[in-house]
Amino acid sequence: MTFPTDQRSIRAGGARAPAGETPDLVELIEVACNRIYGLARHTPVARLPRDPRVPTSVRAYAKLEHLQVTGSFKLRGATNKILGLSPPAAAAGVVTSSTGNHALGVAAAAQYRGIGAEVFLSSQVPEAKRKKIASYGARLRTVGDNPLDAEIAARAAAEESGRTYVSPYNDREVVAGQGTIAVELMRQLGQVDAVFIAAGGGGLISGVGTYLRARSPETEIVGCWPENSRVLYECLRAGRIMEFPESYTLSESTAGGVEPGSITFELARAAMHRAILVSEDEILDAMKWARQRDWVIEGSAGVAVAAFLRQAARYADKTVAVIFCGGNLSPEVQARLQ
Repeated sequence: MTFPTDQRSIRAGGARAPAGETPDLVELIEVACNRIYGLARHTPVARLPRDPRVPTSVRAYAKLEHLQVTGSFKLRGATNKILGLSPPAAAAGVVTSSTGNHALGVAAAAQYRGIGAEVFLSSQVPEAKRKKIASYGARLRTVGDNPLDAEIAARAAAEESGRTYVSPYNDREVVAGQGTIAVELMRQLGQVDAVFIAAGGGGLISGVGTYLRARSPETEIVGCWPENSRVLYECLRAGRIMEFPESYTLSESTAGGVEPGSITFELARAAMHRAILVSEDEILDAMKWARQRDWVIEGSAGVAVAAFLRQAARYADKTVAVIFCGGNLSPEVQARLQ
């Protein structure tokens, strides 16, 4: 599936907003680069090893976000949002919902700022992730059997209590934090011809894609989904946010629906050039491929790797980046890698 290059949601060239006007997302991403690194870290890039599916002329790199402080890129967006809160808003505390990685980011950022955090989780979240979130001092609540149920309940609790809800994706400051990856990629690699990005609710691809569209318009943005869990993909195909059935996927971190009215619908549609669906077998093979090379990545990162390995022949003589978005594996997924 291909997408139009309509840039209506991005200020041309990423120019600064006039006085009194809301800053555009590109500007917010650049501001985030001056805010998040007290807690988040610059992650390295590494050349992908040779593989018979990849032409020798392809310069392929991994952006190693699984080495981030909490094991996922999600820390960036959560940190940007929480460190940007006013003192009164911070003192009231924050609420979030998550399949795990965003909750880890919120809990870590709240602990770093010294404020309270409450996390709503669905019953799908593995016990290992629950314990890790709790280790950062967050209070946990279990609501519903899917991530969207937990998200709706968390938003209601935040509104009733006057606390700030920190969305996993439907928030400009969160998206801006994720977009700092694009700034780093440009500094580390210079010209990048294509970036492969796993997409769940769309926060990562919206941030990275928006920045690259503005600052490196020749870069192709490739969105990657598991066939079994592709709600945003189907929303983009349909031209509206809607429900779409899901089944089990190794890509636990991208599972779940898209909140009605989410900003990432328009942002992802404007940012993305192509979309690719991959099977569970391809995801598992990609994770095993990475593990053989001493990279322990979770299923969402495996989605991007699998998509690249299938499409690598398109990129002869080009530079490609694959975002290894996380490395927090549940025990069930770890068992599949044996």
